[in-house]
Amino acid sequence: MWAVGVIGAGPGVSALHLPTLARLPDHFQVVHVADSGSGRAAELAARVDARASSSVDALFRDERVQVALICSPPEAHAAHVRAALEAGVVGILCEKPLATTLAESEELVAECRSRGVALLVGTNHLFDPGWAQARRAIAGLRAPVDAVTVTLSLPPNDRYHRLVTEVAAGGASPARFPPPGLPPQVEAGIVRQLVSGLGVHDLPAVRDLLPGFDGMTFARFVAPLGYALGYRAGRARVHLLAVMREEGADARWRLTASAGGARVDVEYPPAFVHDGAARVVVRHVDGSVAVPARGPLDGYEAEWLALAELLAGEGPLEYDELLEDARFAVTLADAAEAHIAASAA
Repeated sequence: MWAVGVIGAGPGVSALHLPTLARLPDHFQVVHVADSGSGRAAELAARVDARASSSVDALFRDERVQVALICSPPEAHAAHVRAALEAGVVGILCEKPLATTLAESEELVAECRSRGVALLVGTNHLFDPGWAQARRAIAGLRAPVDAVTVTLSLPPNDRYHRLVTEVAAGGASPARFPPPGLPPQVEAGIVRQLVSGLGVHDLPAVRDLLPGFDGMTFARFVAPLGYALGYRAGRARVHLLAVMREEGADARWRLTASAGGARVDVEYPPAFVHDGAARVVVRHVDGSVAVPARGPLDGYEAEWLALAELLAGEGPLEYDELLEDARFAVTLADAAEAHIAASAA
């Protein structure tokens, strides 16, 4: 069993990671939770009989901590990964993105490689067993992928925080939407942040299907909070569409891949909800439809089990893949921001 120290005490920890780790008692135990002085760490730590503190330094002075879970704001991820490495942890699960710049991502991956530290970035859709089913189905079409579309329609996250945890303990708060009429440069910056923090869920899967990036064809901010992006990957095209509305419907999160006239749809469960694997539907050119059986394991559990395999030496440490995923995400986020700014100019 691996002892986990948690950096961050927000809704993602309360509603997602603590319940997930509680499902895996043979592999992990949370022993310490640290926040930045909000006071929520003590509440969360009490739920799992762990120690609490208000600083990262205090957490890493706890000699029991073997694995770091980094759920701090994205701009702090790089510093907290470095602190974990200096403390001598053997494994790190960092929420996406690993870092906000390519240079930092390269530095962190190189340092993890040199120390032999198991590193995993929390892009849970990549680990969802439904994605593995979809990948096999796409390969079975025996035709090149010619289009990929990722569509997200999301309510504010606090709706699902309230469903799966105590609001007081989780610290959930209503989502804040930008005012209308923002300058294009501001909208461009928001889109970059959304791609880095939200779109990144699916970018490793998109890169797995279509690894190239040959130029943005369109990019725009979608009010009140979202984006619409299109780019070329060789002869294939990729569309990434997302919107969050204050009074929106329940979540809809779908990845669609087309190849040779056939289509594979992957419907992911709402974020923060343990509802089993994604649902896969395969529509063949002859009109037949196949729906593989869904398994009970979800992407959140699967990513932690993948880390357990890495820690046990039962899986490859794919530093190169992590680095390419980081490069791909930064390249796409930068290109989207530049395209919106240039269009306005």
